[in-house]
This record gives sequence, C-alpha cells and structure tokens, in this order.
Amino acid sequence: MKKKNKLGLPPDEIVFTGKKKVENICIHHLCYSSDKLRERELNNHDEIDFEQDSALVDWYDVRGIHDAELIETIGIKFGINFMAIADIVDTNQRSTLEEYPEGLFLILKSFAFKASEKKIQVEQVAIYFSKGYMLSFQEDHTDLFALVRKRVHNKRGLVRSKKEDYLVYAVIDNILDQNFLVIDQIQDEIETLEDLILDDSKTNYRQTLHFFKKEIRKMQKLMVPMRETLSRLSRFENEFVDSQNAIYFRDLHDMIIQIIDRLENQRDYLNGLQELSISEISFKMNEIMKILTIITTIFVPLSFLVGLYGMNFVNIPELKVENGYYYLLSVMLVLICLFLFY
Repeated sequence: MKKKNKLGLPPDEIVFTGKKKVENICIHHLCYSSDKLRERELNNHDEIDFEQDSALVDWYDVRGIHDAELIETIGIKFGINFMAIADIVDTNQRSTLEEYPEGLFLILKSFAFKASEKKIQVEQVAIYFSKGYMLSFQEDHTDLFALVRKRVHNKRGLVRSKKEDYLVYAVIDNILDQNFLVIDQIQDEIETLEDLILDDSKTNYRQTLHFFKKEIRKMQKLMVPMRETLSRLSRFENEFVDSQNAIYFRDLHDMIIQIIDRLENQRDYLNGLQELSISEISFKMNEIMKILTIITTIFVPLSFLVGLYGMNFVNIPELKVENGYYYLLSVMLVLICLFLFY
C-alpha cells in the first residue's frame, strides 16, 4: 500500500504502507543482565507471550512489519501510543523522535548497497524503549543488529553492565556504522568509475554518474532528519535516558554529521567526474576533428589541381604534353608528402 492510500484516514490508523519483505514475522527475544542471558524466537501469534523481569533488560527484535494486527497486539501489550504504532507500519515516515509518558519512540533509516544490482536499499527501523525493555522493528529478515547481539553474548563492551538506554545507543551506533559502510562501498564504485572514464573515453558514463548522484541525494534527504533526531536525543533529559549515558548519544550526533559531510563530498566528487567525462569526450572529439582537418587540408590543393585541369576549355596547353598526366600525379604526390611532413 502506498502513502496516498492513507489519505482521509485518522493519523492513528494502523495501516501497513510498505512492501512485504518477509513471509513470516519473526520475533527474537534477548533477555540479559550482567550475569544472566536468555534467548528465544517467537514465530506466530500463538507463541507470543511477553514476559518482563524488572532485574533484566528485555530486547524484542521484530523482523517484518506487514502484519498490522500483530504489530498492534505488540504495541498494546507494551502500552505504546497508537500514533507510534501507526508510524511503525508506515514505512514512508521520516526519521523522528517522539516522547510519550510511557517511553521514547524513534524512527531511523538504514542503508544497504547491492553491488550486483548497483542499487541502494533503504530500510526503516523503529525503536521504542522504556524502563527495562526495548523493542526494535525491522522491515527485512536480515539481522541488522547481529554484531550488537554478539557483543551481548560475549560480554564485550559495556552493554551487559548497562540498562536499556545504552542498548538503544548500541543499536543506533550499529545502524550508523552500516551507513558508513555503504558510503565506503559507494566511494569504491565512484573511484572505479573514475578509472573507467580516464581509460575509456569512447563510452558515455552519463547514466552511471546520474544514478550515483540521484542515490546520494536520496541518502542526504534521509540523513538530514536523522541528524535532527539524534541532535534532540543527545540533548534529551528525561527518566528514560541516564544522564551518564548522554555522552554516548552526543557521539551518535557527531557520527551522523560526518556521514552527511561525506555524502556532500561525494556529491562534489561526482560533479567533478561529470566535468571530467565531458572533458574526455571533448578531447576525443578534438582529436577526431584534428584528423579530419588534416585530411581536408591535404585534399584542398589536390582538388584545385583536379578541378583546374578538368575544365572544358579547348586551349589548355598542358593537356597536349605527352606525359602530362604522370607529371600531374607526381606534383600531387609531392604536395601530399610536403603537407604530411609539415
């Protein structure tokens, strides 16, 4: 369902607006503290039983959001505001941060670069957290947070010794790292394209350049609201974010500023490549025109001689010379040699 299908509906109407990317929704539950760890997967409505232990941090990672009824059930169980539930299943939402009495709600964008298709895929990630738990919602079955989960298992870093707000930081940091990786992949593609432009001036790479410029503009358009969201989160003072962890959220804001700066640099780089491509094509055209000019210059005097002795006057003295034809060919050959030497 497209965004326009929500026209006329109430803002809190829970309607899925994206593309169905998974067949069955999977809910991965990770429950942990500094010395305890439990993990399980829930696959359908019947198996879902949301248990909370105040001494542990509960992380429910939902992969697939096409089942609006299931998302609504989860939201009601955790007391999520209906406006936030509607935003979870609306994949056309821009990045945002909303504060509710029960918890904080974020929408972020994650990128993935498909090298085989030369395509950038955008996935919306929704995060809701409150005291003792965090919910994350992904569109695809691909686990964006595998590295964070691995850190929880291996007790790497501070995640096991911190509460849910630090887990939120770790998840957002993972999303930004993924976006950094996509930018690096695009940079490699752009540098390869630069080499192709320099080595093969016969091929027009205008469409490829236009594609990358379009994708970078799209990423910039999505990153600017994320910058505003993370800027607000870094300055937030409420009961859901520990003041000692504020420094980590400020680090996220710095990271996204770096991402936006790199995107701007890549856009300028592509503009330079576009000018380089035009210059290479112009240089090739100049080379062709030079060769054609040389050929024209050589044949102009030859055409004059041929035209001169091709006139239909009766009295042209040279026409009566016995070997005049060969003399004329010799003169023409000498002229060609002189012009080529010059």
